[in-house]
Amino acid sequence: MRPITIATRGSALALAQARMILAQCRAAFPGEGFELSIIKTTGDKLQTASLAGANLPKGLFTKEIEEALLDGSGDLAVHSLKDLPTELPPGLRLGAVGPREDVRDVLITRRSSALPPASSPVRALSRGATVATSSTRRRAQLLHLRPDLNIVPIRGNVGTRLRKLAEQPELEATILAAAGLARLHFRERNATEITGEEVPSGLLAAAISLDEMLPCVGQAAIGIEIREHDRRLERVCAALNDSATQRCVSAERAFLRGLGGGCQLAVGAYAEIDGATLRLRAISFLGQKPVGGERSGPLGEAEAIGLSLAEELRP
Repeated sequence: MRPITIATRGSALALAQARMILAQCRAAFPGEGFELSIIKTTGDKLQTASLAGANLPKGLFTKEIEEALLDGSGDLAVHSLKDLPTELPPGLRLGAVGPREDVRDVLITRRSSALPPASSPVRALSRGATVATSSTRRRAQLLHLRPDLNIVPIRGNVGTRLRKLAEQPELEATILAAAGLARLHFRERNATEITGEEVPSGLLAAAISLDEMLPCVGQAAIGIEIREHDRRLERVCAALNDSATQRCVSAERAFLRGLGGGCQLAVGAYAEIDGATLRLRAISFLGQKPVGGERSGPLGEAEAIGLSLAEELRP
């Protein structure tokens, strides 16, 4: 029987996530063969384009990988779920969602700058500070908290962004996902300094609370995309799926779908489970002013909760 091919982007973070899934697959199915296939996506090729552009296509980091699934050159695609569009091509489906890491964003500064206190690092930045991010969601929430900040775009993988911050004195800070830092094995020494391979010295980190910055839909979760009606792949996905995370991201993705989809939208959302109840919080910057809201309900109604909150916050 031919090996199952795991398709992935070639960035350091994408490879770390794909290798994690590869190890889980081999442990769960020692009699099966698994191999990795690295695919370059449109988003990887557009290194100079701003991700804040309104005319960017959906599936910026997934299109070519999905084409591989459909033509059979790939079987199981590993995505950062935040990059996976809410509407998938005919013939494909979200087969599994892995356990979630820390969903928060992290403010990164240089040691030469004053380290913002962990309680509210964004509010502690100097007046008019220049913060580098290409995320429309992060930009909107930063300016909502601190209208005086100067937000500039930044591209590249995690290591590249850290290096740019360290080498460009005009930048006071950048923002990265806590999950990405953890999966790349970047560590905090003495509670604040980041260490790890390719990490410049003297960079400090402070997590931003969810009360100040809601994450991107699906942030910190790994999505496994497969072809529909493929029993061999469905059996693998059943062993990989984390049901609690799957319910939470289903609510978040339904919310985003209700607003028109697209990971570049200036919206944040986070769902969590408390006993038998699912709670979804969200904020939207799609209208003339930001609006936030919250919905709760039974675990089995995750999508309905997301769609209901989207209806409330739709401009």
